[in-house]
Parts: sequence; C-alpha cells; structure tokens
Amino acid sequence: MGIISWLIVGLIAGWLAGMLMKGGGYGVIGDIVLGIIGAIVGGFLATSVFQIGSVNGINIESIVIAAVGAVIVVFASRLLMRGGRRAL
Repeated sequence: MGIISWLIVGLIAGWLAGMLMKGGGYGVIGDIVLGIIGAIVGGFLATSVFQIGSVNGINIESIVIAAVGAVIVVFASRLLMRGGRRAL
C-alpha cells in the first residue's frame, strides 16, 4: 500500500473513530495519525488473532479494520490517561 493510500485510509479511519468514540475528531493530522496507528493495530489483530483480511489498499475492508483498530487505540489511551490522573 502506497503512502497516499495510507494517508487516505488513515484520515477516514481516524475520523470514523473520532465520531464513534464521541471525541469530535482530532483534526486532519490527528485523524491521519490515529487512523494509521489504528490500521497497524487493526491489521495486526485481523491477520494474527482472527485470521481475516488485512489493510491492503483503499477499500471497505481496510477502512473497517483500520477504524476498529483506531477505536481500540482511542479506548486504550483514554483508559491510560484516566488511570494516570488517579495516580497523581
């Protein structure tokens, strides 16, 4: 998958994760970064754990996998941030 594909899938997946997690979006750059990290996490889980598709281009399967991965990343980061505030 080329860099343009990663950016487009990352932007769409990051935006979807922001909407699903009621974060209101993270801006264009934030959405792209979140989506790319989500694509890596979601792609790893999809191929290694569940033995299903992978993130391999601009298609619905890749966007869904990346968005699910981005939701997991947002959820985990919120858990870590909430836990860190309690410790202080």
